[in-house]
Amino acid sequence: MTTILVLNGPNLGRLGTREPEVYGSETLADIGERLQASVPDDVVIELRQTDDEGELIGWIHEAVDRRVPVVINPAAFTHYSYALRDAAAQLKTAGVPLVEVHLSNPHARETFRHTSVISGVATGVIAGFGSDSYRLAVDWLLRSPS
Repeated sequence: MTTILVLNGPNLGRLGTREPEVYGSETLADIGERLQASVPDDVVIELRQTDDEGELIGWIHEAVDRRVPVVINPAAFTHYSYALRDAAAQLKTAGVPLVEVHLSNPHARETFRHTSVISGVATGVIAGFGSDSYRLAVDWLLRSPS
């Protein structure tokens, strides 16, 4: 059984109602259901969301210890959470893939969104494809030789 952690940061629990013109009308639960339906039966998508930075860091530590690949939408933590970045760097050191995703294209938005402290330790970044950003990340993880 293959497990992929799909971790989501602050405010993503409000998808579907929060700025649908930017983030779309799907809820995070909708995205999770579509992801699970798109993978083989022996793949488990563990979708999690928190508004708490410490909890998100704990989940990254869990992924390091379990050697479980991660798809992460760090949301606002993308731009300033050096604590999250340092936790994510442990995945890279352990050889565990980490794909950073964003529903919108941060580079086409406000200037403060242009910088990601996570990207430098991520295996890759997928942004701007709405909820398909998650699917593209999971597809890559399933095809990668790691």
